[in-house]
Amino acid sequence: MPVEITWWGHATCTVEDSNVRVLTDPLFARRLAHLRRRRGALPPPGALRTDVALVSHLHADHLHVPSLMRLAPGTRLLVPRGARRAVPSLRRLTHLRVSEVAPGDETPVGDIVVRAVPARHDGRRLPFGPHRSPALGYVIAGEARTYFAGDTGLFDDMAKEVGPVEVALLPVGGWGPCLGDGHLDAGRAAQALARLAPHSAVPVHYGTYWPIGMDAVRPHEFHAPGEEFVRLAAREAPGVAVHRLGHGESVSVKAGR
Repeated sequence: MPVEITWWGHATCTVEDSNVRVLTDPLFARRLAHLRRRRGALPPPGALRTDVALVSHLHADHLHVPSLMRLAPGTRLLVPRGARRAVPSLRRLTHLRVSEVAPGDETPVGDIVVRAVPARHDGRRLPFGPHRSPALGYVIAGEARTYFAGDTGLFDDMAKEVGPVEVALLPVGGWGPCLGDGHLDAGRAAQALARLAPHSAVPVHYGTYWPIGMDAVRPHEFHAPGEEFVRLAAREAPGVAVHRLGHGESVSVKAGR
């Protein structure tokens, strides 16, 4: 049974495996603070239908409480350990089944298991407060093992911590003209791909949101990362099939296990 990946924009994807729907970092907003959605229509209402939603870290473009409020009652929601202390508005999500997880924790959902893995990224809820939570990636294990990296930089034990995977959803850009430490650009994402050696990859976290009033500031950082990743991945990891999706597009990937 193939695994279906749909990219809705930014870090928001649906992974359907073993008849279980997984939604990553739900962000269903035209505008978020100083960011505006510049490419791709907002995901349709059907994109909110999921069995479990995964939040990788507490930054507002990944943990977006208004988007989480729109999930159906009873939906599972996995957030980093300490999230409810750091983001008090999470306590409003009384209609969801919220669990805090840390690296190594495994959560069964139907016929899949979701395992939290480390990420190299600032996990705080910026710009507020001293409370820290770990930034996470997730491995979704069913017919295939699909790695959703969230936001992360390269780190020495990445392949060991993530483990063998068939599919990798890797961030290749960001939402501004500069990427700080703890992020993957197209080049570093291609290096991560070589370390992880999945069968297939989908670039995410680029070409969706951009700061208002900065259209002319390094616009290639908005438009180019997806194509650049395809080009560099062919050099760094030539055995990996890279699927560059448009917003709302899907790809079916054979499990190959």
